[in-house]
Amino acid sequence: MRIPDRERRSFYLRLVYALCLCGATWTHLQVALVHGLWWDYGGAAPLTRIYWTSLLFIDPLTALLLLSSPLAGLILCVTVIVTDVVHNSWFALHHPIRMDLYVSQIIFLLFVAFTVQTAWLGTARRSAALRAVD
Repeated sequence: MRIPDRERRSFYLRLVYALCLCGATWTHLQVALVHGLWWDYGGAAPLTRIYWTSLLFIDPLTALLLLSSPLAGLILCVTVIVTDVVHNSWFALHHPIRMDLYVSQIIFLLFVAFTVQTAWLGTARRSAALRAVD
């Protein structure tokens, strides 16, 4: 059975998203291994600490969902990168941040923003076809 181009493009985009989220997971894991799960990030506000630490678990979950439950994965992926950039933009107004990581998040957000419709449509079409078979 031949996979339609739209579904193939969707899969490749979701794979790229998942790989980027695995990279983010690696960053959060390094922080946790060096400082522990309860690190205060140099005096950051409690909600910031909770948010950043939670990404250690949310990012890989999102990567997994992108491949196993694509629609849920796409929704969570957009939510994660939007909230991450918004939060880190707010944080950067008050504290110094690593610009390389911040810029990479913005680039990922732009990539997702410009490609998520393609990823969504390829997934939605496949989901509709599977429901029609049932």
